[in-house]
Amino acid sequence: MARGDVLLVSLPPSDRREQSGRRPAVAVQTDQAGEPMLMVAPVTSSLAALRFAFSVRVEPSNENGLTTPSVVMVFQMRAIDKARIVRKIGRVSNEDMARIDAEIWRMLLPPAT
Repeated sequence: MARGDVLLVSLPPSDRREQSGRRPAVAVQTDQAGEPMLMVAPVTSSLAALRFAFSVRVEPSNENGLTTPSVVMVFQMRAIDKARIVRKIGRVSNEDMARIDAEIWRMLLPPAT
């Protein structure tokens, strides 16, 4: 696995607000050999998720393996056990990864004072 890979993952049950179940997610961390966890950002096909801050729309392509216009939910980025990865389905484009990275930094950096 590499940063930018689109993975099919099985996320644990949630309290209804967090994404759960089998779904795509984008690897946002460089995979470290021997490490059991990987940071991912879940993906949804519900374009209504664009109403939330820190979300990125991604169009389907042969490269990324997505079949419908989708939203990468950077605001739900989380660490998952690599055992939750079902398989790799594709890879986001460099342009999409740059937009995801920009949202990660925008979310994590403190506001200017």
